[in-house]
Amino acid sequence: MSRARGPGAGPGRGWLLRLVIAFAFAQGAVSMARPAVSYRALALGADETAVGVIAGVYALLPLFTAVPLGRRTDHGRCAPLLPLGVVLISGGCALSGVVSSLPAMAAWSGVMGLGHLCFVIGAQSIVARQSAPAEQDRNFGHFTIGASLGQLGGPIAAGALISGESGALGRTSALALLVSAGVCAVALTSLWRIEHRRTPGAGLATKAGAAKVPVTTILGARGVPAGIFISMAVLSSTDILTAYLPVVGEHRGIAPATVGLLLSLRAAATIACRLVMTPMLRLLGRTALLTMSCLLAGLLCAGMVLPVPVPVLAVMLAALGFCLGAGQPLSMTTVVQAAPAEARSTALALRLTGNRLGQAAAPAAAGLIAGTAGAAAPFALLGALLLAAAGLGLRGGRAPRASSSVPPEPTPVRPAEPTPVRDREQDDSTPLANPNRS
Repeated sequence: MSRARGPGAGPGRGWLLRLVIAFAFAQGAVSMARPAVSYRALALGADETAVGVIAGVYALLPLFTAVPLGRRTDHGRCAPLLPLGVVLISGGCALSGVVSSLPAMAAWSGVMGLGHLCFVIGAQSIVARQSAPAEQDRNFGHFTIGASLGQLGGPIAAGALISGESGALGRTSALALLVSAGVCAVALTSLWRIEHRRTPGAGLATKAGAAKVPVTTILGARGVPAGIFISMAVLSSTDILTAYLPVVGEHRGIAPATVGLLLSLRAAATIACRLVMTPMLRLLGRTALLTMSCLLAGLLCAGMVLPVPVPVLAVMLAALGFCLGAGQPLSMTTVVQAAPAEARSTALALRLTGNRLGQAAAPAAAGLIAGTAGAAAPFALLGALLLAAAGLGLRGGRAPRASSSVPPEPTPVRPAEPTPVRDREQDDSTPLANPNRS
């Protein structure tokens, strides 16, 4: 029975555990660096609008490179993107802490975003290739636990290192960025024997050769646009929450350490959601779970505009984190199962392009809104975005089992090899009608 796991499952799931560990360190570094960049920008004299622009540049380079990277991954190996991503993240974090001008910080923030994109495209493509269709929801859910672990530890570490007392905000935020570079480098220790030499995706890419599925064909597959938009809405919410909760904290007098704990509480709730995702899927189904989680998250985001006390804010963030936990892994499965099999990495890259488009546009729009309507106003924008995602998830969130020019591998029913026993059974049954045959 163990062989029924699928041809890409490989010997055990150690590769998935190592991938989760590496992702936890890489995402932890990014989650530590993002609020540190905001605090350092504030220390250098940036206003709310400038903070939004710097947060948006993080997504600018990935916006133009995601699809080419996905094309390359569809026709080659995924693993080389992982150490490249780690190096770019570490370099972007370290240099963001060294420079002392806002344009330079924005540029190195973009390098950090490019590194994160490289890592995520490679990692998601490995999970898609090496997971049987029935395992994809579970494996993508476990994979994103690595992101949640990083989002849990990163803000706590940033909050512990950053202090605004006695004008030390610039120095302590720079220290947090340098430490985040070292944290990301630790991910290199887990990047061994993650990608199997022979996987179904790799064999398919070899057969396809240079043939490329048009982007319009991928986007036209039922379920892909819904998965992309839901992912964009959920990630934009997480991103703006990470970038703007420090700004809200500054306006409401919440200490950086408390802000870090609040962000980590949100991440812990997301981990809890992903740990119980399989029973929730059995109970509700993918479409209902996507719709309900986005709907509740939208209402909670809109409610954060209110100047509630810190304990109430903590409860709201915990509930919000739980609701946001389902969107990312389920949107990955939705896109993978809906896209043509020979273009799954490109489809995941298009999903990431949507994510980066949201990360580029949403913080910039949030910065404009915050500059005119107050620091908490961007959360109303997030609420509207998530409510729209809930409506789209209700209409098109159900992914077809196969919308590919290469159908999934069925369980073959082969004629058995002739054996003396079987031949004897057939000979014995020939003269009779065999009334016991079902």
